[in-house]
Amino acid sequence: MSLAESVASVNGAFDSIPIIDIGHASTHEERAALARQIRDACMNVGFFYSENRPSSLDSCHFSNGPTAVRNHGIPEETIDRVLSAMKAFFSLPLERKMKVCPSPSYFVALGLIEGKIYRKQSARVRGYEPLLDSNVDPANRGDPYESFMIDGEELVPRQDDSTIVENLWPSEPAGFREAFRSYYRAALGVGQVLHRLFALALDLPETFFDDKLNRYQTMRGLHYPPQTGPEDDRIIGIGAHSDFECFTILWQEPGVQALQVLNSEKKWINAPPIPGTLVINISDLLSRWTNDIFRSTVHRVVNRNGVHRYSIPLFFGTNTDVEVEPLPSCVSPERPAKYKPINAGEYVQKLVQDMRQQSFTASDDASGHDDGR
Repeated sequence: MSLAESVASVNGAFDSIPIIDIGHASTHEERAALARQIRDACMNVGFFYSENRPSSLDSCHFSNGPTAVRNHGIPEETIDRVLSAMKAFFSLPLERKMKVCPSPSYFVALGLIEGKIYRKQSARVRGYEPLLDSNVDPANRGDPYESFMIDGEELVPRQDDSTIVENLWPSEPAGFREAFRSYYRAALGVGQVLHRLFALALDLPETFFDDKLNRYQTMRGLHYPPQTGPEDDRIIGIGAHSDFECFTILWQEPGVQALQVLNSEKKWINAPPIPGTLVINISDLLSRWTNDIFRSTVHRVVNRNGVHRYSIPLFFGTNTDVEVEPLPSCVSPERPAKYKPINAGEYVQKLVQDMRQQSFTASDDASGHDDGR
């Protein structure tokens, strides 16, 4: 049965998130078996847990290309270092964190939190993002998290790529840059394993994405402070949304349930942290590329546990010049192509700009800025 034919049996009424051990992928047969599991998860749920087993991934080889894929698990000590760095940075006073905002022109002062709330006016930003800077769900009043965002630094920037923005690094705490870069490199390795497994799951050559997903990827360290005071359903953590790129690799702090995924019956399903795993989810661009056979599932973060929560998503996207149209394996006479070809960079940029304009316009109109938020 082809991909396009098999999607007819999918209903998306999942009640849990599947766990897939990607550590056994040294032979073509093992990778083909993994690809079948991943295909099922991406069609039915759009999310899965990937078991984080560095020792087995270190020896993983792929049949095309002479180089072994190494260091594609994320060691616990790497996670511990970046978590410690995040906790130290986010505990700094706001004025010191604001030193690594891109420039004052990106923000407008709006209310009172330690004196001011800052709202970003551009999506092209690296460095620190303050509380309530984002509002991904227009029905909400702002997302109560702060973040630190980076791109890769090892690649040589392309002169024609306007999406590349230089990283900004704080002078404190000590070791912050090294901890972030170490985690970034390890997570990037996981993504390079996954995009070949995605290719196999889509009945493509496993190197299909190699020259399409090799640009800078974006990573964010996120901090959700404890929410106190009266409960407000319009201020939850991160509002309901889907991601824009191809797929996301998420580490979430153990012991703090917050991530929820929406199934086809409009029920929110918990995706609790499972030690030793990463959460993988399909994003809008890959869903479009697969003619909606792979599901880009709506999700949110609800942090009402009375504790601090930390997480790290890495967003895997394409090179900006890639033309995306439904893949041949995802199209059939019964399921014709839903989408026209589009430029990947322009598509994602428009999604980000539309989200920012719509979400803040809606929340501003609803609140009128009279409530001191």
